[in-house]
Amino acid sequence: MRIALVATLLGGLLASTACLAGEDISKLNGSIRVEDGRTVGDLDTVNGSIRVGDNVNAEDVETVNGSIEIGHGASLKSVGAVNGRISLGERVRVEGEVEAVNGSIRIGNGSDIVGRLSNVNGAIHLDAAHVGGGIETVSGDIDIGAGSRVEGGLLVNKPSGWFNNSRPPRIIIGPDAVVQGKLEFRREVELHVSDSATVGEIVGATPKRFSGDKP
Repeated sequence: MRIALVATLLGGLLASTACLAGEDISKLNGSIRVEDGRTVGDLDTVNGSIRVGDNVNAEDVETVNGSIEIGHGASLKSVGAVNGRISLGERVRVEGEVEAVNGSIRIGNGSDIVGRLSNVNGAIHLDAAHVGGGIETVSGDIDIGAGSRVEGGLLVNKPSGWFNNSRPPRIIIGPDAVVQGKLEFRREVELHVSDSATVGEIVGATPKRFSGDKP
């Protein structure tokens, strides 16, 4: 997890930059909005949300204490949030990682995450999306929706310290979904796998098979 994101953002946010095409946009105690079709550089804020419109090209998109919402067809380098949810629309491409600390992640239909998808707390949901670098969580539920494809495996890590959550995460791998690589569970989970899903080696959990759309 990129916990160092907090220090990086706090150290770099000394002033706002002009919202011109291709330039970085940074704010302290303020939100960022990027209109449809724009091309920008890095987007980062502390104590504010980030809203990126449809078909936007951007570099690293990061916030502390705020949510991130990405419109359809956007292309990004990476996405990271501390204390905030991340929502990606349809057909979004992220060249690197999507990471959240204490926040949910939702990936829309046809979106492509080249790197790793991870969080600590909060649900993770894929809607017929692709993740190339695997999925990792500690206390979050995971719903790998119908037709989704994950390469690089799945890891649910053991909680520690203030991230401890006694409720077992609920993991659902939906119809026709594919998870390549090891599915490793280092804590108790509730694992449901569709009869039509394809998964790799499962370590640390016993799957419950289901038919239909949901268990």
